[in-house]
Amino acid sequence: MSQVIADLKYAKSHEWARLLPSGLVEIGITDHAQHALGDLVFVEVPEAGRALEAGAACAVVESVKAASDVYAPIAGTVVECNAELASTPELINQDCYGKGWMIRVKPASASALEGLLSAEAYSAVLAAEGG
Repeated sequence: MSQVIADLKYAKSHEWARLLPSGLVEIGITDHAQHALGDLVFVEVPEAGRALEAGAACAVVESVKAASDVYAPIAGTVVECNAELASTPELINQDCYGKGWMIRVKPASASALEGLLSAEAYSAVLAAEGG
């Protein structure tokens, strides 16, 4: 069973978002997504300063099985990228909700996270998908 963290927000496309004390939003892929992909061998994240549109592809993760787009769960501007992923993409497999974060974004609006799923709602999505 995939791990779902109670205090995070989720997108149906299997990304998570965490509001940081600074007001930035940290984004990564969920435990379900990293399990489905398998061992990651490459991660491409957007550069700082890039504007993101909610629901649009913003990053790529490649595993030994396939390459997959990562979608921005919210609109905003990339402020920081997890540089460690360039040399250690397996951080996402090892700790997708911690050291495996992908980007930190300045949200386009204060209500940016309101459209995302709660942990309970995301768990229901996983159950409906058989995950």
